Amino acid sequence: MTGPEAARLFYDESRFIRRGAMVGRIQKTLLGKGGVQGLDDEAHRHRKQMFMSLMRPEWIASLVARTAEEWDSSARAWSLKGEVVLHDELHVLLTRAACAWAGVPLAEPEVEQRTREITALFDYAGTVGPKHWWARLARKRSNRWIESIIGDIRDARIHPPEQSAAHVIAWHRDLEGELLTPHVAAVELLNVIRPIVAVGVYITFAAHALHRHPECRRKLQAGDNASYTESFVQEVRRFYPFFPAVAARVRREFEWNGYRFPKGRRVLLDLYGTDHDARSWESPETFQPERFRDWDRSPFSFIPQGGGEYHVHHRCPGEWITIELMKLASQVLSKDIQYDVPEQDLRIDYSRLPALPRSRFIISNVRPKLAGGPAASLS
Repeated sequence: MTGPEAARLFYDESRFIRRGAMVGRIQKTLLGKGGVQGLDDEAHRHRKQMFMSLMRPEWIASLVARTAEEWDSSARAWSLKGEVVLHDELHVLLTRAACAWAGVPLAEPEVEQRTREITALFDYAGTVGPKHWWARLARKRSNRWIESIIGDIRDARIHPPEQSAAHVIAWHRDLEGELLTPHVAAVELLNVIRPIVAVGVYITFAAHALHRHPECRRKLQAGDNASYTESFVQEVRRFYPFFPAVAARVRREFEWNGYRFPKGRRVLLDLYGTDHDARSWESPETFQPERFRDWDRSPFSFIPQGGGEYHVHHRCPGEWITIELMKLASQVLSKDIQYDVPEQDLRIDYSRLPALPRSRFIISNVRPKLAGGPAASLS
């Protein structure tokens, strides 16, 4: 299903459910079992409120501030190297920031291992063969790690801030008043950390866009241009592919536009296609941030992270985090550091999930421009 009207239908809870919709290999890697993505109706809305409670502006700002610190230290380290693969380095940077913000202890000797495991959950989710089996092993290891954190919180061995994701999820109670099982709590805490690390894919695409469209870099550099920064970030999210589709199952048989939807049929909503649908977007294959100066904010025409309403539907509650971290990255890459882009294969590999530049975007000769590091807020 593609396009805004199809998206509106897809998020009609009387027509579709999410239970059992996602294919097994994605459930066993990317999402984990028991998470909010597979819930419906009141159970979904109740669990969703847990995530929405973490999306307060001041708490998102604290994540941006932590990430800015990681950008600063990373840029200094990169300046001592000849070349760095930006996409891979972003995973480390964002894992540190995400865990610190979420209240998950992460000792320095663990950083490399945990980064590899968290990254595998989304980087190899759609693969087959050895990479897929590594992603499934990474899911088991990550679950065990976070389950131990949940146990330590509940046994008062560690005390994360009350507003942190670790504390909120550890003490969340379901509709029956019961704490989440350690396994489900771990899945949900990883549903906070993993998407933050995955923002590195979008940041890599932002770097790709800045390289392909130097006029965008010049506009970002032109003083305090918050509105253009927002437009640039949104266009990156619209133009570049990330996760291609989301799945649901037909709740009960119905007919729409002459097509019969049998009960239980798996249906995919085409996220990428909807964001490139000529019925909603003029010249959709052209990278044009200016289109977001005045655009239709319908929750069904622009759906890079799902559609509908945040509190009711299965739209990603971390979308605001994605936007703010991308705004920060756009500032860093255009203003706060200078770097060279050596000869490499920057064609987008659409055969992998998520799609990426074939070279994963290599930069060299990194020069931090500001002694104080990147600004902590762009709002």
